[in-house]
Amino acid sequence: MASLRDLGLSEYEARAYRALLNTGPTTAKELSRASDVPMGRIYDVLNSIEQYNLVRTQTASRPKKYVAVEPSTALDRLLDDKKRELAEKADQYESIVDDLSDELDAADPVEEQFWTAAVGPEETIDLFLERLAAADQSIIMVAADPVPQRDMRTVGDDVLATLEDALDRGVSVDVLMTRRLVNSLSENVGERYRTTLQARDDFDVRTSEEVTGSFNLLDDSEVCIQVPNPLSSGDAFGMIDLKDPEFAANVHDEFAPRWEDAEPLKF
Repeated sequence: MASLRDLGLSEYEARAYRALLNTGPTTAKELSRASDVPMGRIYDVLNSIEQYNLVRTQTASRPKKYVAVEPSTALDRLLDDKKRELAEKADQYESIVDDLSDELDAADPVEEQFWTAAVGPEETIDLFLERLAAADQSIIMVAADPVPQRDMRTVGDDVLATLEDALDRGVSVDVLMTRRLVNSLSENVGERYRTTLQARDDFDVRTSEEVTGSFNLLDDSEVCIQVPNPLSSGDAFGMIDLKDPEFAANVHDEFAPRWEDAEPLKF
């Protein structure tokens, strides 16, 4: 059950405000009795809810009297306070993330070989998007089949958004795919390609029917290899992510002639 404490009031503050709604204009001593807030605490409590702008005072009277503002106004003021707190917290966290990003990015990269894997369509897509987002210099994407077929429209939009972010941070992107894959993309992807990406010098898409597998080459040092499902053509079984500059160089050597022979994409 919701309570005033959910909006930041203490138990005593909530009691005092609720009591004021029932008593009308009253003194601190009378409010202490009506709210069960100890007399030794009542003035601090009243000062606090006055700072929240939940009460008005009649200072000309002796003793001083207090009256509660209307509930709708009081709740709006408490809500506005919480929104301000959340906005300040969000700014704080963004600043912390910026500081940590600079600090962590300054660390020397690990050059040792490393590999990891994902199994299943959702895990494969998550790993795929994560590695695209990690690229610093270049992305080469080679794709033969929609992956996974049943989610291709959503996946296409997510991939395109991730590529746009990469381009904005200075990463070059080359994409080689089959015409079949192009035809499976959503109209939104085609429209964003024509209006946003096609004119960019650092983004190039070509098609070739010589493409038989799907992989991604990142920063000339990391390769993400799609593993097709042997029981369901066009569906994803998993993905292997391998960080190995020597292997990546061999993959690039195989890719280069196919790229040169490919045709520029035309939607």
